[in-house]
Amino acid sequence: MGPAQCNQRTRLRVSRFGAASPPVTGGIVNVMMFSDRLQLAMFVLIAALLRSDALVALQQGQRRLTIAVSPEAISPGDVVRIDVSGAPDERITATVFDQNLTFSFDAPHGTWTTLAGVDLETKPGAYRLRVERDGTQVTTHTIRVLAKQFRIRRLRVPDTFVNPTADALDQIARDTQALRDVYARATPQRWAGAFLVPVSGAPTSNFGTRSYYNGRQRSPHAGVDFMSEPGTPIHASNHGTVALAAPLYFTGNTVIIDYGARLFSVFAHLSEFRVQAGEIVTPEAIVGLVGATGRVTGPHLHWSVRLNGARVDPLSLITATRQ
Repeated sequence: MGPAQCNQRTRLRVSRFGAASPPVTGGIVNVMMFSDRLQLAMFVLIAALLRSDALVALQQGQRRLTIAVSPEAISPGDVVRIDVSGAPDERITATVFDQNLTFSFDAPHGTWTTLAGVDLETKPGAYRLRVERDGTQVTTHTIRVLAKQFRIRRLRVPDTFVNPTADALDQIARDTQALRDVYARATPQRWAGAFLVPVSGAPTSNFGTRSYYNGRQRSPHAGVDFMSEPGTPIHASNHGTVALAAPLYFTGNTVIIDYGARLFSVFAHLSEFRVQAGEIVTPEAIVGLVGATGRVTGPHLHWSVRLNGARVDPLSLITATRQ
C-alpha cells in the first residue's frame, strides 16, 4: 500500500462514536483522546446534576418548586410579586434585597404568595432570590433590576423650606424617631386582595423625583401625589391598623396604616383626621380629608408606601395585588 492510500485510509477512519477522526497521523490515538474527553465532560455534567436543587428535592421525595416573579421588567420602586407552587403543605420562606419574606397561601390557586419591595435607590443588577421550604434551601432565582431615570425638578422656595428653625429641628427629630418606631413594627398580615386607590382624582407620575430647593438636593420623592379637591375623603386602601395619626413637621397631619407583614401606607397633608392610633380599618374606611398641612404649596394627598423598609411606588402596589 502506497503513502497516498495510507493517508486516505487515515482520513476515512471512523471512531466508535460515529464521527470521523481528525485527519492527522495516529488516528487511533486521537479517537482514544476524544473518548477520554467525552467521558470527562459526561462526568462533570453528572456531578452538576447531583448537586442540583431539583435532584436533591426528588431524592427527598419532594416536588420541585416553581417560582413565578412579576412584573417581567423590574425597576427601582417596584413592588415584586413572588408566587411559589409545588409545596402546598410545607412552610415557605425567602430572602431577597436583604429582606426576609413571609408567604401567605392562596388556596384557590395552590400557591404561596409574597411581596418584595425594590427601594427607589436600588442599583441596577442581578439579585438572588433564595427560597426555602421547611428551613431547607430548595432553589434560587435571579431577579434583574433595570436602570430607571427619574425626573429632576428645581424649585425656588421660601428659605424656611430649606433651613428649619431650631424649634423645627427639635420637632423633626421627634418625628423621625416616631417614624422609626412605626416602621420597626412587625405584625401579622392583615391586608387581603387588591389595594384600592385611596382618593378620587388622577395621580401624578412624580414618584422618585429628585428635587433641588434653592439649589440644594432633597431626599427623593418617595410617594405619589393626588391633586384632589380640599376636603376629599381619603380611604384606608386595605385592611389594617392605624399605627400613627398625628401632625408632623414635613408631612403635616399624617396617618400611617400598618397592613401587617411590614407593609405600611402614609397619607400626608390631611386637613382633618377621621381615625386615631390603634383603630382597625377596612379598605373603604375614611382616615381623613385632603388638605394642605405641613410643608406644601397647595392642597393634595401625598401617598407613600413602605414594604420591608423599601420605599416603593404605591401604584406598583396596586398593580401587584390585582393579579
